[in-house]
Amino acid sequence: MRALVRGAWRTVLPGGGDPHGPLPPMLLGLTVLSGMIDAVSYLMLGHVFVANMTGNVVFLGFALAGAPGFSIASSLVALAAFAAGAFLGGRLLGPVAHRGRALLRAIAAETVLVGAAALVLAVDPPAAGSSDSSRYLSTAVLALAMGIQNALVALVAVPDLTTTVLTRTITAVFAESGRAGRFEERAGRQLLSVLTLGGGALVGAVLVRHTDQTTPLAVPAALAALLALAAAGPARSNSAWTHRP
Repeated sequence: MRALVRGAWRTVLPGGGDPHGPLPPMLLGLTVLSGMIDAVSYLMLGHVFVANMTGNVVFLGFALAGAPGFSIASSLVALAAFAAGAFLGGRLLGPVAHRGRALLRAIAAETVLVGAAALVLAVDPPAAGSSDSSRYLSTAVLALAMGIQNALVALVAVPDLTTTVLTRTITAVFAESGRAGRFEERAGRQLLSVLTLGGGALVGAVLVRHTDQTTPLAVPAALAALLALAAAGPARSNSAWTHRP
């Protein structure tokens, strides 16, 4: 148990010698953001994810089989926009060797996109019978943002902090502990990643169920803006962690 706590603590507050500098807590913030946005997309935009593409592939299968509540068009829009975002992220971030600057560039783009999606839903709220075009546009813009975020995660390469996909993370926690016969520090980081995504989803669901139609995306947009401000410091760093591994 102590190893789990140490691993989680060092992820939230990495020491000066951490090979990834301030990236772990920043990626935890993006993990919370992913959970919130996926909750909003699933609960408000019609059973579609914008960060979890595994879920959308499954939903597409459901929709093709005629299962009620699932849309072929929504799943395809999310998948296509996410792929476009990942491609754009590769073009935008690929030339940036400084991981802190790549972080700032990606989060700034994400802030703009999430804010734009919030504006779309503010103009045409789902509860007011929003048009299909409004839902598709919001889905596409959010999936584009999540594609950029996942491109960032691949570039900065911080172990166990994927921000969106947790199947392999959960597998690693228990497979590695099974081999070693105990939980090690790495498992603390992995479990913290799971908890932050679930916590973000919980907050997003509460916002959808208990606030007006604009707040559920306005809050993630504000969180993205705060993360962008926090990323300004790492972007100016010249420490060793800024270099790609």
